[in-house]
Amino acid sequence: MSKLLFLEDIEALEQALATAGDKPLLIFKHSSTCPISARAHREIDKFLASDAPEDTLVCAVVVQHARNVSDAVAAKTGVRHETPQVLLLREGQCVWNTSHRSITLESLREAIAKN
Repeated sequence: MSKLLFLEDIEALEQALATAGDKPLLIFKHSSTCPISARAHREIDKFLASDAPEDTLVCAVVVQHARNVSDAVAAKTGVRHETPQVLLLREGQCVWNTSHRSITLESLREAIAKN
């Protein structure tokens, strides 16, 4: 079972990007006050519990606590910020993203398998 790593500052984001290298990096942008985001968080937890490949680094940004990190992710990837949102990066480039109710266990499985 993989563990969710929370990115609380820019240094943590840079470390996650460096650690992932050419392996998949999932970044989950989460709002602690949004029920849709809470549902998405449960889907992320299910993915971590059963489906996340060993080499996939899965990180979360709680936007209320680390908006600067969320903004940095948007700037680095060119993907407009949404919450909840999941981005899949390889070698620092966003190869897939989705948001809101489209964040499901199945969509995460498919994204990792295809990208």
